[in-house]
Amino acid sequence: MKFEIFKSKSGEEFYFRLKAGNGQNILGSEGYTTKASCKNGIESVKKNATREGAYQEKESSNGKFYFNLLAANHQVIGKSQMYESKQGMNNGIESVTKNAPGATTDDLTVEA
Repeated sequence: MKFEIFKSKSGEEFYFRLKAGNGQNILGSEGYTTKASCKNGIESVKKNATREGAYQEKESSNGKFYFNLLAANHQVIGKSQMYESKQGMNNGIESVTKNAPGATTDDLTVEA
């Protein structure tokens, strides 16, 4: 599992996503104005992933399931992909809890 830092299409904001070993996006961030803020968001995910009460389970209007990862101040740090079933969502939460704290980070905004 790894985090990826990338820029918006306009190049004005930084985002991160947490990808599973199979390449699926599990968790995505809001837009950040600086790369430093984006990196802080990743550190917040790592810190809060194992915190009791950090996950907010949701059901969308189309019947799919997703979750938000919350900081201790109840701010949303990341939002999951949509899952067809509640079990799928629970598996996603379990994966983030287990793997996010040790995940590596790839900065896709660095020029080669």
